[in-house]
Amino acid sequence: MKYKKNDCRLYRNISLSKLLLLSFLWIPVTGVAYELEAFGTISTQVESVSPGTKTDNDYTNFRDAYTRVALKLGHELDNGVSAFALLELPFDTVNMEINNTFDQDRTVFDSTERLAYIQLNLPAYGSIWVGRGWEPYYSSVSASVDRFNSYYRGYATYSVLRVEQAIVYSSPDFDGLNFGLMHAHKNGYKKSNGQYDDRNQLTVSYSIKGTKLGFGFTDAGGENSQQLVGVSLSHKIKDFYIAAKYERHSSDVTDKRFYGNDGSDAMNFYVEYKKGLHKINGHIAKVDNFGGDIFHLGYEYQYDKHVKLFAEYYQEQTGSAITHERKGFADTYWREGGQALLVGFSFDFSKKFF
Repeated sequence: MKYKKNDCRLYRNISLSKLLLLSFLWIPVTGVAYELEAFGTISTQVESVSPGTKTDNDYTNFRDAYTRVALKLGHELDNGVSAFALLELPFDTVNMEINNTFDQDRTVFDSTERLAYIQLNLPAYGSIWVGRGWEPYYSSVSASVDRFNSYYRGYATYSVLRVEQAIVYSSPDFDGLNFGLMHAHKNGYKKSNGQYDDRNQLTVSYSIKGTKLGFGFTDAGGENSQQLVGVSLSHKIKDFYIAAKYERHSSDVTDKRFYGNDGSDAMNFYVEYKKGLHKINGHIAKVDNFGGDIFHLGYEYQYDKHVKLFAEYYQEQTGSAITHERKGFADTYWREGGQALLVGFSFDFSKKFF
């Protein structure tokens, strides 16, 4: 999920990640092993959308599919130790804004899609990063069924994807087994006093011979003591990839009409076939209070090393992703959902300066 109708918010003060990035970028580069790289993706789609409402008409228009531009400064130290700072900004190619198409009501410095963190890698001990970045839960659990190209990817999960004011530790690989720990200051749910709780997370994953098992636990706290547990299983054999995911909420919310109610769950099944330059993928899911019954079908053609062409069909029973023309999260059809048929392209680029 991107950023849902809950109280989990990012804060507008000068973050630790910004200070760390500025200090790291000011380090002199003469005579040391530094690398500076710019990279990103330009991605846009043309979609025909049929909202599930009786009052809104169908429409056909362009929509950005998460265009981004990033700058990464890395430094190689002794004994395989390395560090890097990364800053990534979203760009809405349809509305022509330095912003994210999903999160249009926020400024670029407030966007949940912006990344800004510094990371230290120690081969014998793992890695640690501080700032705004991807949750370990996404990599361990949600990513297994999130393998489409369009704007409509990343919704059939209860987890937020990125968090601010976070410190994340990832262990080294122990014969396929690794774990992650995260603490994100004031990125949980609202407490009774109106302040935001911290968000804490534990993930464990195990990979062997094309099979991966992932587990994640998130404690977002707040007035209703909300927690989320998820597990995923994926397997790749020859040209096929299959994956399944299950998530469940635990909370003090008893009304089943509300997001995050106790016992609400999400079930996902994904299958993919890839042969040469072609890929076909399908996804079905049932996500309580966030999409309901979901069906997603896609085709991808790898035109060359940098360019992908794709076509997809997406349908949801209740609101999570289907939104107004050229709009985002704030204009989502929360109750009615809808369907979308689209074609698009993505162009990946990178440039090393030194």
